[in-house]
Amino acid sequence: MQMIRDRTLQAREKLVGKLPVTGELVRGALLERTVRHRSGCPKCTRGEGHRVFVLTVSYPGGGTRQLSVRRERVEEVRRWLRNYHELKEAIEAICELNHELLRPAARATKRGRKTK
Repeated sequence: MQMIRDRTLQAREKLVGKLPVTGELVRGALLERTVRHRSGCPKCTRGEGHRVFVLTVSYPGGGTRQLSVRRERVEEVRRWLRNYHELKEAIEAICELNHELLRPAARATKRGRKTK
C-alpha cells in the first residue's frame, strides 16, 4: 500500500512541477464575429462587413461579460486562454490524485481478510 501511495505522491509532484505558473491567464471563449453597418459603409454594402473579436466570459448566476479584443492582441488572448485550460486540466489531475490519497488503505482484519 505504501508503494501505491508513494507513486501517487510522485505523480502529483510531477504534475505540480509542470503547472504553467503565470499571470497570463484568462477564462472565457474568444469569438470571431462579423459586424455590418446599416448604411453608409461601402464594405458593408458589398456584404463583407467588419471582422471583430470578442472575449465572452460567463459568471455564476447567468451573467455574461463581453470584451472587445483588438486584432493585434488576438494571439495573446489565445495564449492566455490556452494557459488557463492547461492549468485547469493540471489542477483536475492533481485533485484526482489527491482523491486517491484520501482513500483509506485496505487493512487486514483479525481473521486475515481484507476490509472493504
